[in-house]
Amino acid sequence: MNILVLGAGQLARMMSLSATHLDLHVLAYDVGSKQVINPVTFNVEPFSLEQAIERSHAITAEFEHIPHDILSLCSQSGKFYPGAQAIAIGGDRSLEKSLLDKAKVACAPYQLITQKSHFLSAIERLGMPMVVKTCQAGYDGKGQWRVKSKDDIEQIWSEMAEFLESGTDVLPHTIIAEQMIPFDREVSIIGVRDKNGQCKTYSLTENQHTDGVLTLSIAGKAKPAIEQQAQDAFNALANELNYVGVLAIEFFDVKGKLLVNEIAPRVHNSGHWTQQGCHVSQFENHMRAVAGLPLGSTALLRPTAMINVLGQTSIPNEVLSICDTTTHWYSKAAKPGRKMGHINVSANDLSQLGSRLEKLTHFLCERDYPGVASTAQSLKDA
Repeated sequence: MNILVLGAGQLARMMSLSATHLDLHVLAYDVGSKQVINPVTFNVEPFSLEQAIERSHAITAEFEHIPHDILSLCSQSGKFYPGAQAIAIGGDRSLEKSLLDKAKVACAPYQLITQKSHFLSAIERLGMPMVVKTCQAGYDGKGQWRVKSKDDIEQIWSEMAEFLESGTDVLPHTIIAEQMIPFDREVSIIGVRDKNGQCKTYSLTENQHTDGVLTLSIAGKAKPAIEQQAQDAFNALANELNYVGVLAIEFFDVKGKLLVNEIAPRVHNSGHWTQQGCHVSQFENHMRAVAGLPLGSTALLRPTAMINVLGQTSIPNEVLSICDTTTHWYSKAAKPGRKMGHINVSANDLSQLGSRLEKLTHFLCERDYPGVASTAQSLKDA
């Protein structure tokens, strides 16, 4: 069976690697170069997009910001999963908020902004400090502002106005203001839904971010009550969208109550730990779902941590000396802050996981791998 992935980055690569033993053959369409490539070898294939669609049994995506003409072409084939609606929602926070309201899934109080009066009204209603986000074209902390005092208003509005004016009649730009929520931690749930409507979820994951970019995830710390909230939210949203494939939901944990921060209609960075922490990873289950195969187990086998490798030219070979540590390299050109790979570390329990993370700090400096040392200590002390 042939699967086409829109996007040719590391997520397409890991989907392809996970699908080989299922006899699924994956190609990727690079929307930048407009070439069909093998996402593992990077060899260019002699197909146009139209030919790749024709020869594919299913089509999926590794990211949300797909040009509308490409998305429309793939949707018209009847082979595209999770579907154009889900991809559109993942790339537009205003649509995302409408979905949350419709599915009755809690999020922070918000207000849409298309002009300055809306901005001033949001400050009055939501208060300061307040977070403001672009509804389109935002990712990894980009397209966001913090309004902390009245002194910030004019400068931030000038930047917001520039973004609003860059939209078009066909693709207008909007902005959303959200009440700043004092949360205890950020968590996410990765789940999968098949073509028959069966839903499965992975263990709730605790995430740490640095400058808006995910740096570390831990699976195996969740309590049943809060995990159930996340599962209920996943089921409500996936069923509302008639979703097929893996869906990620990021939450703020506010004293045990979960509020949705963002939705990602794809395999997700905070689910990379599933490669070593579960019998069937998020990548394989996504491939199974879009191909119409039975879903695999999502049960947590053992506590696992995922460490992002950002902007580095390599992963120190010494990390492989630590028991149950696995490295994943993306074969990309190094750039500051770019996701170059990740490291998965597993253990029999959280205390042992902390000890293994502590050993890794001998090879991973705090500047390049923030939070590893403090997380190691907190797990050992728990």
